[in-house]
Formats: sequence, C-alpha cells, structure tokens
Amino acid sequence: MIDLKALRENPTRFTEGARKKGVAVDIDRLLALDASRRELLMKQESLRAEQKRLSKETGPKLGQLMGRLKKAGGDEKAALESEIESIKAAPVRLKDEIQALDEKITGVEPELHALLLSVPLPPDDDVPVGASSDDNTELRRWAPAGWDFSKTFEQNKGFRPRTHLELCAMHGLVDFPRGVKLAGSRSYILTGDGMRLHQAILRYAVDFMTNENSFTPMSVPVLVREEAMVGTGFFPAGREQAYQINEADRGGGYDMFLTGTGEVGLMGLHQDEILDEATLPRRYITVSTCFRREAGAAGKDTAGLYRIHQFDKVEQVVIDVADEAKSRAHHKAMMGFVETLLQRLGLPYRLLQCCTGDLGVKNADMVDIECWMPGRGETGPDGTPAGDFGETHSASRLYDYQCRRLNMRYRPGGDTGQGATAFCYSLNNTVAASPRILIPLLEMHQNADGSVEIPEPLRPYMNGQSKIG
Repeated sequence: MIDLKALRENPTRFTEGARKKGVAVDIDRLLALDASRRELLMKQESLRAEQKRLSKETGPKLGQLMGRLKKAGGDEKAALESEIESIKAAPVRLKDEIQALDEKITGVEPELHALLLSVPLPPDDDVPVGASSDDNTELRRWAPAGWDFSKTFEQNKGFRPRTHLELCAMHGLVDFPRGVKLAGSRSYILTGDGMRLHQAILRYAVDFMTNENSFTPMSVPVLVREEAMVGTGFFPAGREQAYQINEADRGGGYDMFLTGTGEVGLMGLHQDEILDEATLPRRYITVSTCFRREAGAAGKDTAGLYRIHQFDKVEQVVIDVADEAKSRAHHKAMMGFVETLLQRLGLPYRLLQCCTGDLGVKNADMVDIECWMPGRGETGPDGTPAGDFGETHSASRLYDYQCRRLNMRYRPGGDTGQGATAFCYSLNNTVAASPRILIPLLEMHQNADGSVEIPEPLRPYMNGQSKIG
C-alpha cells in the first residue's frame, strides 16, 4: 500500500508510476473518495466536540431551569418546558447525526481501501521505461573459463547437447507420466539422483546463506490467511495465480491460500509489530514448497521442469530502516550472494534490469538473474536447440510498500526513542528454486556420453557422489 499523504501531496508521481507500469487505477476517484471521507470525519469530529461541550453544560443548566420551573406559571412555564425539552433532545440529535455520518464513512471506505490496494508503488527514476519483459536490458553476464557465449554448446564442448528432458529420461531422474497421473499437467516426480540433486542444491543454498552470509533460517507456513497475501502485495493483483482452499464453505471460518514464495511467510512474521531499530536489519531465509497456478501460461513451457505448479525455493528477505541508500546497498549485496552461488556451481548467467512494465505492482526496482540453458531456444534443422537464458532468480526492492500494508514499523532510537514510529523497508531475492535450477545444472554439466558431472559444492550433500550416470 502506498502512502496516502504522499499521494495527496504529489498525485502526478503516482499517476505516472501507474502509467509506466501499465496498471489501470483511477487516482482521481481515489482522491475524491479520500476528500469525501476526510470531510465526513471533520464533520463528525465537530459534532463530537459539541457532544462533549453539551455533556459538561447540560446538567447544571437543566438544574437551573428545573428550579425556575417550580416557581413559574403561564407563558413563562411553557417557555421553560420547551427549553428543557430542547436541551434534552440535543444529545439525541447529535448522536443520530454522528451515526448517520458513520454510515456514510462506512459506505466510502470499502471502495477507497480497494483503490488504495490497487495503486502500484512508483518505479524508481533510474528504472528504464518499457512495456514488457521484451524491453528489459542486460546489465552484465558471467561464464566459467572456457565458455564463450558467441559459440553454440557444441562449439564450446565439442558434442551435441542433450536437453534436460533427455537427460532425465536417460538417468531416471524424473517421472513425468506418474506426476501427471497424480496431479495433472505441469506435475512431476523426482526420482533417485534427481531427488538427491534437488535436495543437494536446496541444502547447499541454505548453508551458504546461513554459514557464510549470516542469514537467520526460519520455517514459515505455506498455507496462510488472506491477510498475509494482501499484506505482502500478492493480492489483489496476482490473485489468479494462487491456489485457494475454501475453508469458509466447510465451516472453517475463513479461506486459506497456498503461497507462491517463502517471501509471504517471512514478511508476515512481523505483521502489526514495532521492531527495535537495534535489531535491524533482519536477514531471513527460508526453504519452502511453493505453489503457482500459472494462470495465463497455457502453451508456455508445457514440457519439462521450467514452468510447473509446485516447486521448492530458498528465499532471502531483508527488513531494515527506511533509508533508500541502505536499501540499494542491500539489493546489490543480495544479488551478489546469488552470483557467488552460481559461479561456484559453474553456471553461466546474466543480470537483466527489468523495465517499468515488468516490475509488477509492488516493486520500485527489480533485477532478474537468468541462467544459460542449452536446451532452450529455437531448434535448428538437426533438432538441436540453440540455447537461451531462462529466469532463475528475481531480486526486488520494495521500500515501505509491503511493510505499510503489514503495519510493520520500527521506532528510531530503539525502545528508548521518543520519536514517532516509521515503516520498515523490505527486499527479497531467490537464492535457489528447484527443480528449475536443475535444468542448467544438468545441461551445462553433461558429458558427451550423457553422464552429468556434479558440481564440487554439491557433492558433500550427495554422499560424495561426483557424477550421475
């Protein structure tokens, strides 16, 4: 959620931000509703002040009038009785007027709240303007010694590459038919060394982030209440991508949702809390099963492990003070952790600066990291894919967008600070998402005979095994 005060002061910034992101939202209507609500609240506050004044004055005044009434007669008595009734009726009238204003405010708030939730965070000024992922720009790329991006896999390695589908079938790493039988399309079962490699990368990623980079590992729920999805900015935009558990229909009180990333649970940990500034930054990781409906992805990457409904992911989240310079430094560091991990695994990759149209509603900036996958890309006359990059990581800078929705604050100066609280800033980035990361691992480390070398950092997690096949 955006800062409503900031919106009032500079509506053009938010109108332009929504336009650059390609998000349709009626800022003028939002401001009109906000103005109406504020006017109603002011009237209500004025009536409450009048109520308070009358409560102090009514008793003594009625006492005086009742005393005079005992001695009065004729027209004077009638006038006093009328005045007494008027004084007694005033609190009732004020109460009714306040209640009527309550009803009007209640009528305005749902639409106002819905519009506020739909306003995207404006992109940072240095984010390139563009309509979609086609307009993203490459920042840099890396490859291990001996790999030349200008050459094909066969030119680099001396043999035609097998796709991850062929390697999985060759070594019995994945059972797609039984996965589909059990759970439908985009489902799979990791088997044997496929499951071992999957677990190895997840375990290595957790150890790398905790042991070497001082992140705190956390276990978080993957089945959450709607408030957590709204608070982290995945609802209302993106609602169609989440699996919903209809518990309300079964007497459960409220529906639940399966999360598409551990970010939801990690950010929801401190909802409605005031954190001690001395404990910031909070650097968390989790490994969790993630679920995505992939709505709107019909026909895209239907075969293999690239676009699936269920996967496991190690996610990193940083929560810190409201300081843009610190947030940018965290963003750079979080991408650096991933680059180190990929370099240790010997996987060629590139960093893409996402344009405004590819940021989504909640990000001020986002950089994707894509690994080179020999089995992707256009297929040549001989049936060999040309290879292409595929997204494996996404690093986002969100400032106070999520923390404002979650009401997550800190008090500058810690518990002894006397100043007002401030909303925290947050960031997130993938560390490793599997089984998608298995695609470049298998394809880039294959040998001419179809065997696959296991990268050195993963071997301790596979009982010393150095090769598949």
